[in-house]
Amino acid sequence: MVALILVALVVLGLVFVLSRGTKNQKQQQTVQLDDALADARRWTERLGSQVLTMSGTDAASTQAIADASDRYTAANSQLASATTVRQAELARESALEGLHYMNAAREIMGMPLGPELPPLEGQRNAGRVSEKRTIEHEGQTITASPSPSPETPNYYPGGQVAGRPVPAGWYSQPWWAGALASGMWTASSVMMFSALFSGMSGVGYSAQAFENGYGEGYAEGLADANADTSDMGDTGDSGDFGDAGDTGDAGGDGFFDGGFFDGDGGGLFDGGGFDFDF
Repeated sequence: MVALILVALVVLGLVFVLSRGTKNQKQQQTVQLDDALADARRWTERLGSQVLTMSGTDAASTQAIADASDRYTAANSQLASATTVRQAELARESALEGLHYMNAAREIMGMPLGPELPPLEGQRNAGRVSEKRTIEHEGQTITASPSPSPETPNYYPGGQVAGRPVPAGWYSQPWWAGALASGMWTASSVMMFSALFSGMSGVGYSAQAFENGYGEGYAEGLADANADTSDMGDTGDSGDFGDAGDTGDAGGDGFFDGGFFDGDGGGLFDGGGFDFDF
């Protein structure tokens, strides 16, 4: 009888801890979403104030502001439908991209750039155009340049478009626009990338790396990773599994940290565990 009571108490305790953990998780997710939305709105509003009050003075600055306006529209649309942290982050990314366009327009017009902007996702790895180059691709002339000109009025700040790195620079046409709108690249995009950027010092990756979504520094990173796997001297040290439960949020507690298996006094009924961070 005593054993049955103990079992019942254990089950009730587990149900209580699990329900509390689920409630805490939902509350945490709500807070994270609210914070992400607030951050995205802040950058979107900053972009809107610039787009609505600035006009270009030449073809390049006018086009940059027009592209910034497109990103402002996209950010607002994404904000209106965002229900997850990732969706809010994408809205923020659109707004930041627009602000990078505005900075390009400011630079052309000799205006101060203001505070430094956070980098875009993949911007550093995308590289940048370091020399002027013109190619013929599918009956079209495409020119890339490190600086604006009447021939190259289309700016891109660098970053990921539909999973592939696009170098920062000025272009005769926005060859990435189709992929940005559809989320897909054409079959000939790798050939075009190879012709336009092969051997360019500012773009340190190949067309194959572009196709696979890798940016500048991929080869070096892969070499380092291969070198690391050859050093297996410490593989026998597997005694420290204190953070094994943290598989998602680096700041969370995880399943084994402070919960059911906590050896520091949290114990079976310690509500600090079962955060289920994913």
